[in-house]
Amino acid sequence: MDYISYVRDMVGHKPLIMVVCGAIIFDEFGRILLHLRSDNKTWGFPGGYMELGESVKDTVRREVFEETGLQLGALTLFSIYSGTGNKKTLVNGDQVELVQHWFTCHEFRGELVKQNEESLDAAFFSLDNLPDNLFPSQQKVIRDLKSNVQRPIIR
Repeated sequence: MDYISYVRDMVGHKPLIMVVCGAIIFDEFGRILLHLRSDNKTWGFPGGYMELGESVKDTVRREVFEETGLQLGALTLFSIYSGTGNKKTLVNGDQVELVQHWFTCHEFRGELVKQNEESLDAAFFSLDNLPDNLFPSQQKVIRDLKSNVQRPIIR
């Protein structure tokens, strides 16, 4: 049983603080990798929830590999988002307050997997030509990515 299921068995749908880690992966042309999520049919960065015993970097590396098949090289902290703006009720009724850690990565290897259990598609996009149906909670990451805000961003 994974950590989330373990805790949810005890608290039900009540609010939990959850750590989320994701990657903003750039290809050699400066485009960013997005995947079409199978759960809600929106485009977003690869990433997911931390498991017990993982560091934030371990989490992002595992999640990216699971969702895209890519193995990441050097990671640089881009941002940490927390607080009331990160409250969410999931489709199943679970309430969460997210602490999001985002890393940039310009080095990766492996064959990009475009379709699996978590992804319906994956592709690199120019920041000026992103799909319309972006994952809502990641739109602030894209806004900050396009801005000249000093990094890492801590909010």
